[in-house]
Amino acid sequence: MSFEYPQDLRYLDSHEYVRLDGDIATIGITAFAIEQLGDIVFLELPDIGDVIFKGNTFGSIESVKAVEELNSPVTGTVIERNEALISDPEQVNEDPYGEGWFLKVRISDHAEIEDAMTADEYRALVDGE
Repeated sequence: MSFEYPQDLRYLDSHEYVRLDGDIATIGITAFAIEQLGDIVFLELPDIGDVIFKGNTFGSIESVKAVEELNSPVTGTVIERNEALISDPEQVNEDPYGEGWFLKVRISDHAEIEDAMTADEYRALVDGE
């Protein structure tokens, strides 16, 4: 199956993505992760004002198949969370890179994103799985 991997995103090997716009990082999970999980039934996200740390868990996603922890690609303060997904988590399945984002975070260190994979690097990773 062929998945979309937008070039403007950076990716983690745990299948989260990050889109950087100035000091604001938008975080979500990839289409590949959604395919692996199946239908999403529950999403746990941090509250606005919480600080999340690169490499640490910031929430969880539950599907009909599994519960997975969500890992942060950056350190920063949560300034927005996608409330629509809390009440209707299935929306993640429909548009992971658009309306299916999880958090917007004001980041403290732009250099942190350099550790994340490019779209081509991520594609090579998942094509090997």
